[in-house]
Amino acid sequence: MGRKVFVSYKYSDFLVQDLNIFENTFGGKIKVQTTARHFVDKLSEILEEDDHIFKGEDDNESMESLEDSTIGSKLGDKIFDSSVTIVLISKGMKNPFLTENEQWIPWEISYSLKEQSRQGQRSKTNGVLAVVLPDEIGSYSYYINYDPECNCRMLNTGILFGILKENMFNVKNPNRSVCNGKWIYSGDYSYIDSVKWDDFIENPSKYIDKAIELRDRKEEFELRKNIK
Repeated sequence: MGRKVFVSYKYSDFLVQDLNIFENTFGGKIKVQTTARHFVDKLSEILEEDDHIFKGEDDNESMESLEDSTIGSKLGDKIFDSSVTIVLISKGMKNPFLTENEQWIPWEISYSLKEQSRQGQRSKTNGVLAVVLPDEIGSYSYYINYDPECNCRMLNTGILFGILKENMFNVKNPNRSVCNGKWIYSGDYSYIDSVKWDDFIENPSKYIDKAIELRDRKEEFELRKNIK
């Protein structure tokens, strides 16, 4: 069954693994610097034929001169009839010199989580999946690490936008224990799950279907839908 997937990502982030991409020019082929945008192209190739992708930030458009209503209209048009939002987590996705309100990804997540009404129809909250891109040395350790003593993975959510961070580890009734002074969660503990790119491309439908399942159980989670 076809799904409409909205992809949120930082267009110009080059702190990602080199995909060895060449482009044709009048002088022959030249190698181009890989950015998060190239992973979106790969994503389009690996999803099922009847899935439809809508892209988020596509051209580094500045938000500085845009009113909230204009931003809402632009995003509403893209997100309204999608069912899943994939957020590409990348090392340079955040601009430290701008607030969350001044960057596209938080707005895209916010509108993905909100319900909208248009022409007598009402959208559902999207399922949201965080797909973590390998960094420039092919590592995920900037965000995902493994703790062998506690037999669990650790997520460095501190690098994320607030609206992403606060929709993780947000199940209302967590199943958790303590190991080495840390809370260890089991089961479905986050509305927005995180998966490595390499794992995702092995079976994308598995993770997209899981995001839809969590959406259908959204009452089990404390959702934050607005940007602070």
